[in-house]
Amino acid sequence: MFFYLVKIFILTTLSFGITFLWTPVLTHFLYKYKLGKQIRDGQGTPIFSRLHKAKSGTPTMGGVLIWGTTAGLAITIFYLAKFTQLDIFKELNFLSRSQTLLPLGALIASALVGAFDDFLNIKKIGSNGGGLRVRHKLILYTLIAAFGAWWFFSKLGWDIIHVPFLGDYNIGIWYVLLFIFIIVATSFSVNETDGLDGLAGGVLLIAFASYAIIAFAQGKFDLAVFCGVIVGALTAFLWFNIYPARFFMGDTGSMSLGVTLGIIAMLTNTFLLLPFIGFILVIESLSVIIQITSKKFRHKKVFLSTPIHHHFEAIGWPEPKIVMRFCLISGVMAMIGLIIFLTEMIL
Repeated sequence: MFFYLVKIFILTTLSFGITFLWTPVLTHFLYKYKLGKQIRDGQGTPIFSRLHKAKSGTPTMGGVLIWGTTAGLAITIFYLAKFTQLDIFKELNFLSRSQTLLPLGALIASALVGAFDDFLNIKKIGSNGGGLRVRHKLILYTLIAAFGAWWFFSKLGWDIIHVPFLGDYNIGIWYVLLFIFIIVATSFSVNETDGLDGLAGGVLLIAFASYAIIAFAQGKFDLAVFCGVIVGALTAFLWFNIYPARFFMGDTGSMSLGVTLGIIAMLTNTFLLLPFIGFILVIESLSVIIQITSKKFRHKKVFLSTPIHHHFEAIGWPEPKIVMRFCLISGVMAMIGLIIFLTEMIL
């Protein structure tokens, strides 16, 4: 047990160090080639455009730091262990078929889709000059989620959900639909949360740290290390992403990390704790749903702007205050989720 704690600490620290060191390289590349985010014009989004006009041109695709470091570290250590036969690399390897192969594959696949979308946004190609249409993104990420659902259902034989304090329930083929919904909903929720400097990164850091604890408690040590590596990379990313951000996470970061978070929730069979651990993600998405529904049926807004963090901006809250308060709420709710999980384990 102690060995795995040391392993998590070493690889989390290594992930932080690597990410921190190659951040200036990526930053220079993004600024040199002017890979900046394009802020939508005022048509249809006047409040958002007014609040964020000054951020137009800020480099995006900073999420490459997170998934690039995670994937690079996992793959490098795996092949070093395989070809050198050195014990140190065998012990540090955390890429395993049963625990981390699927989340890593999904992380990379969804990150590449997100990077393509970011590129279209930068070049003002696509829907209103802003990248892929929502329905096209929905199709692409649903396909990624469907592959994951097939892997779980057919390869791993999973069709059981766990309800805290009530037990396990076999839901058969419905597991596939549930899996797809959780992955797609989580990915788009993270994407909606990625709207203020440091907000998505802070919320995700808390969520992945929570799932590192859950995975460790379940004996899924490779998965715990995987979460730790993401936490290390996120910590370094946040160092440069806090207000005023030097770059944005972009879809390549938000969508890929959302997909991965959802898969980890399913791998640990704790998806019902995700609304606690990812409470801010739920609130952000809920605000958008309420706004769209109200405009459609009542022809009036509930919020000045959505997702809800933009509403608080519009009423005068400073951006750092919103981020800090949302992260504080996220931490408290994640703690509640962990208490529920640990209490059930003890009982």
